[in-house]
Amino acid sequence: MTKLTGQQIAAEALDGWVLLLGGLHTRIRTGNFATGLSVVDAIGAAAEEMDHHPDLDLRYTHVDVRLTSHDTRGVTERDVRLARTISRIAADAGAELESASVSRMELALDTPSHEEVLPFWAAVLAMKDQSEAGVDDEVRDPYDVLPAVWFQKSGSEEPRQRWHLDVWVDPEQVRPRIEAALAAGGTLVDDEGAPSFWVLADPEGNRVCLCTWQERG
Repeated sequence: MTKLTGQQIAAEALDGWVLLLGGLHTRIRTGNFATGLSVVDAIGAAAEEMDHHPDLDLRYTHVDVRLTSHDTRGVTERDVRLARTISRIAADAGAELESASVSRMELALDTPSHEEVLPFWAAVLAMKDQSEAGVDDEVRDPYDVLPAVWFQKSGSEEPRQRWHLDVWVDPEQVRPRIEAALAAGGTLVDDEGAPSFWVLADPEGNRVCLCTWQERG
């Protein structure tokens, strides 16, 4: 199947879902564990019938869902179909879907030579490099528990910040998060990359990027 663009996914108008890092995400507010378990069972049955299986995280008051097509490293029509099915399952259970509180995080290491340091981080974090997928500057947890680590090209001048966070959010949540960060003493360092990303810093200058799917390939 063909990988969908962010704009194509937005056009599907999937209420309560958001595109983050190559996957469709939602948080199903179940209110209690029993309802969550019944929702997970129903999703499992539907997914088995469709032969396309989501990542599910069952918690006491909610279920987190991630849909992605591994053969395309992104979202396809089959993910959209399963998302609509999951939305119906949640509605039948009296549960609400929302994406405002959902986010994904990556760690970025600024380095002039990622080839030298990538093997170390892959080893110490027990992660796999992504060379088989055609990506030579990233390591990922094969169990998708730890955040991915990618290596950003930088100069070698000192002093320099080496690590920063990339936090992927729903585009509608960018402005509220920026306003909250500024109110907490932070600064907006750079918005030239908007609406793909904004760079912020805490009062000590430590940086973070708020990232969205917008204006990306």
